[in-house]
Amino acid sequence: MDVYRLPALFDNYVFLLHDSQDNIAAVVDPAEAQPLLRRLRELGTQLVAIFNTHHHSDHIGGNRELIGHFPNLRVYGGAKDRGRIPGQEVFLQEGDKVKFCDRTAEVFFVPGHTLAHIAYYFPPIQDGEPGELFCGDTLFAGGCGRLFEGTPAQMVNSLSKLRDLPDSTRVWCAHEYTLKNLQFALTVDSDNPDLQARYKETEAARRRGEATVPSLLGVEKLTNPFLRWDRLVLQAKVKAKDPIETFARLRGMKDQF
Repeated sequence: MDVYRLPALFDNYVFLLHDSQDNIAAVVDPAEAQPLLRRLRELGTQLVAIFNTHHHSDHIGGNRELIGHFPNLRVYGGAKDRGRIPGQEVFLQEGDKVKFCDRTAEVFFVPGHTLAHIAYYFPPIQDGEPGELFCGDTLFAGGCGRLFEGTPAQMVNSLSKLRDLPDSTRVWCAHEYTLKNLQFALTVDSDNPDLQARYKETEAARRRGEATVPSLLGVEKLTNPFLRWDRLVLQAKVKAKDPIETFARLRGMKDQF
């Protein structure tokens, strides 16, 4: 399974999954259709599935147009998003499986950003290969999504599920927010040498016009404050006594950053 990262809108990424053996494709969170349609034409392949993580317009904006071009494709999304995702036919819950190419994705229910958010994780086929995590707006490189519908407790539980995945997992998040996220991270975790190094690398990459997605989950565990709510240094920084309160205060600070 090949993964193509396609820029869309202002700072979104759309992810095209291509099965070169059967020459079929799927897409994760098509913010808009045209970048995807161009790549499909270049590959000479047919779209058979849309994997939506949640209902926000910058993740489903291309659904209707893509269905118009490929009327037989299937649209997947969270069960709790029923009625909010155009064309949705498959209503997924925690623990469900989704097959594409020679891979089977595990579905995680990860409310917080929205109440119906899901993520798709394709475990590695062989030892030494990375897994692929398509997490929408739940986990970002260096950050996490705003709590538009969920609670801090829900988001901590959701992020805990993703944090438990192997360090080698590639994190395909839906926005190029990394530099700004790391700028905030330095305000609350300034003595973290891994974070300092990552910020310099990210700053240089963005100056070169390079994308910072995917990131590696192992790097996120070392540098992303929204996966480090149980670290005493962060709890002390925000004057909190437990993980949920720590996360809530970090998220509130980031909202104002």
